[in-house]
Amino acid sequence: MRTERAAVTVLGLGSMGSALAAALLAKGHPTTVWNRSAHKAEALAERGAAVAATPAEAVAAGPLVLACVLDHPALHTVLDPVAGSLAGKTLVNLTSGSPEQAVEAAAWARSHGAGYLDGAIMTTPPGVGSPEVMFLYSGAREAFDTHRATLTALGDPLHLGTDPGLASLYDAGLLGLMWATLTGWLHGTALVGTEGTPATAFTPVAIRWLHTVHTFLATYAPQVDAGHYPGDDATVDVQIAAIDHLLHAAAARGIDNALPELLKATMERARDAGHGAGSYASVIEVLKGAVGAADSAGATSTAAGAR
Repeated sequence: MRTERAAVTVLGLGSMGSALAAALLAKGHPTTVWNRSAHKAEALAERGAAVAATPAEAVAAGPLVLACVLDHPALHTVLDPVAGSLAGKTLVNLTSGSPEQAVEAAAWARSHGAGYLDGAIMTTPPGVGSPEVMFLYSGAREAFDTHRATLTALGDPLHLGTDPGLASLYDAGLLGLMWATLTGWLHGTALVGTEGTPATAFTPVAIRWLHTVHTFLATYAPQVDAGHYPGDDATVDVQIAAIDHLLHAAAARGIDNALPELLKATMERARDAGHGAGSYASVIEVLKGAVGAADSAGATSTAAGAR
């Protein structure tokens, strides 16, 4: 028996928007597309997409509207003129932006009678459509549940909560993790490369090491939540001593040390704040900056009052 797929509209056909539309078509969803430069829709039209001449025509085509444009000002340029036609529909905003912009967009959508989900695409265009790829969503749970089956065509949909800004906030945090990890890998690759080791030989060992590192995350997460950092595995003091070996090896081989020097300086700040005997997770107390200082001051005040 043929299963009917929900109709979807995609606004914006840059590299990512085109990938979204292609994934929906591949999973059998009737897909209407619109882009300011109409020629970008030609390849999708050949695959069965309906090409709308205007945003109004595109929005009218179905109950679910995916927007993936340059930025939030561009989003409003496209949608403000057709805001009245969004009533009763769900807008899924996959345009990159800040958490504050997501909250504003959610309020704007609600004011026009539309459901709203903010989304973050955790891949590059070639990865869209893979069930292994995460798509993060935040906003109305009802809207997510209603359209989850359709969103699965793009990747694995994860609903983070009803606060519309959460997907954007997670996106920023995860990108920071990616850049730090990739730069650390590149630094290590450059280091071993000075002895003639190719990246293709070093990388399988690095990947195996990352599988071990992920156990550290699982161990440290409860410590972060509790604000208690028992140094029963490796203390910050030990890590400071260990990173000196990296610094010396890299310096001796002419490798740029800006990244490990930054890491060491951060560890030293944690040590100077009284966390030298704590686990590496205690470094978060200096990363939290003013928030961490306020928390520490509050803890100190509470402890003093208890004496």
